Amino acid sequence: MKTQSLELEIAEILTKHGQKIVFAESCTGGLIGHRITNLPGSSAYYLGSITAYAYEAKVKWLNVSWDTLKAHGAVSSEVVLEMAKGVRDALKADIGLSVSGIAGPGGGLPDKPVGTIWIGLATADGAWSRHFCWDGDRLENKDYSADAVLQMLLDYLKGERDLDKI
Repeated sequence: MKTQSLELEIAEILTKHGQKIVFAESCTGGLIGHRITNLPGSSAYYLGSITAYAYEAKVKWLNVSWDTLKAHGAVSSEVVLEMAKGVRDALKADIGLSVSGIAGPGGGLPDKPVGTIWIGLATADGAWSRHFCWDGDRLENKDYSADAVLQMLLDYLKGERDLDKI
C-alpha cells in the first residue's frame, strides 16, 4: 500500500481551516477520490468527485464549453481550468481540482504524446494549472497523475503559488 503522507498532510490542513475539497477526474477515473477516502474522517473535508471521462460528461456535469473542447482538446490547460471551476461550483466547495490526460497505451498525438497530463485548481482566489508528461504505463501514469493533483493541492494549502493566476 502506498504511503499516505500527502493525504495525511492535506487532511490535517483542511481540517484545521475548515475547508472543503472536490475533484473532477478524467484520466484517473476516480483514483484521487479513492485515495482521499482511504483516510477515516475524510468526510470532514471531502465533499465528492465527478468522474467525467467523455466530452459529453465534461460539458453536462462540469460546465466545460464545447468551444473550449473543440479549440484545445480535453487535455489542455483551458479544459482543466474549466473542469476545476465547474466541479467547485457544482459541489459548492472551497477548492476544486481537476485532471485530464492521455494515460496510454494509445491515444497519443504528436503534440500530446501518451503520458501528457494537465491538472487544474480553482478557488475563490483564482485558478492555476500544471502540465506533466509521464513515461510510465497506463496504471503508473494514473498513479503519477493522482500524486501530482494531491501535491498541487498541498502546495496551494501551504501558500505556494508557483504558477500565474488565470
